[in-house]
Amino acid sequence: MMAAQKIRVTPMPKKKFNFAAAVLDWFDRHGRTHLPWQQNPTPYRVWISEIMLQQTQVSTVIPYYENFMQRFASVQALAAAPIDEVMHLWTGLGYYARARNLHKAASVLVEKFNGEFPQTVEEVASLPGIGLSTAGAIISLSHQQRAVILDGNVKRVLARFYAVNGVATESATQKQLWEYAEINTPAARVHHYNQAMMDLGATLCTRSKPACLLCPLAADCKAHAEHEETAYPRKKASKTLPEKSAWLLLLVNAEGEVLLQQRPPAGIWGGLWSLPEYTHDGDTDALKALLRKDWGLRRPRLELWPERDHTFSHYRLHMHPVRVSVDTLRQTAEGGTRWCKLGQTPPVGLPAPVKTLLEELANHYCHP
Repeated sequence: MMAAQKIRVTPMPKKKFNFAAAVLDWFDRHGRTHLPWQQNPTPYRVWISEIMLQQTQVSTVIPYYENFMQRFASVQALAAAPIDEVMHLWTGLGYYARARNLHKAASVLVEKFNGEFPQTVEEVASLPGIGLSTAGAIISLSHQQRAVILDGNVKRVLARFYAVNGVATESATQKQLWEYAEINTPAARVHHYNQAMMDLGATLCTRSKPACLLCPLAADCKAHAEHEETAYPRKKASKTLPEKSAWLLLLVNAEGEVLLQQRPPAGIWGGLWSLPEYTHDGDTDALKALLRKDWGLRRPRLELWPERDHTFSHYRLHMHPVRVSVDTLRQTAEGGTRWCKLGQTPPVGLPAPVKTLLEELANHYCHP
């Protein structure tokens, strides 16, 4: 009896995963297409949205974007506007350097480019406040030209898909991620692809609890295969934030006005209108001496309000509001000042915590 002949079965080669095709197919079914900046996506409209969306969620940005575009419908309108008005419409959105750079870039566009956006990523990236990724988004989403992007959401998607074991902000890791972004960005439908990559990172491939079961890239994602999705990209070692304390002066006159002081153009809350501020060391006698020296208040009476905190990216500020009633004021402190009627928000840029304090003060003044 003849032995059964073994049949050798040659395994079919695994079909190469088409990254861009998977992303575009997902976009056609689930991508966001009705956001305000996706309607009539001119370079100007895309630019404003991309800057606002930096480190800020879509739901937060939408009302700010709509108000901003209603007031500044063109780059010429933005360039011609007073910076205080620009900062006023940015109040509460945070990272105020973005607004200052928008205003600067608008002036450059009007003066150097006749109010039109340049046609190359390199030229767009030369404008204040615009990096290569933002420039790529502007070029691709508005002109549908091939341009590569690598914002925070895209970095996360690529770092997980390829299991890139590095901190996303480190130069070596960024170089590797740019290479992956370049090889996967298609020539056709690049505007849909780039939008889809940003959407994937924002809605599915989130920092915590990513929705891998819904992700079009899960089949070939190395982080998913390792069951280590949130391990990528590696997090930068956290540092303990320094602590700072400051007195914030609520100087109120008999007419029911509060004094605001403009901050220097650079630094925290740069160019915004805030409350006069002094380093807090717990010594109210020293504060009274400063009030006499800087503001000419002979016998200042202090009403100490409860402390409240505000966390910046690189330190935590403990704010100690102090209400001081004044009849006359002699200003010798540096910086421009203005009196503002309580209950009437001035048309200037205000830090969100200061705006809240002014609202509390108005309520306190009207209902003592």
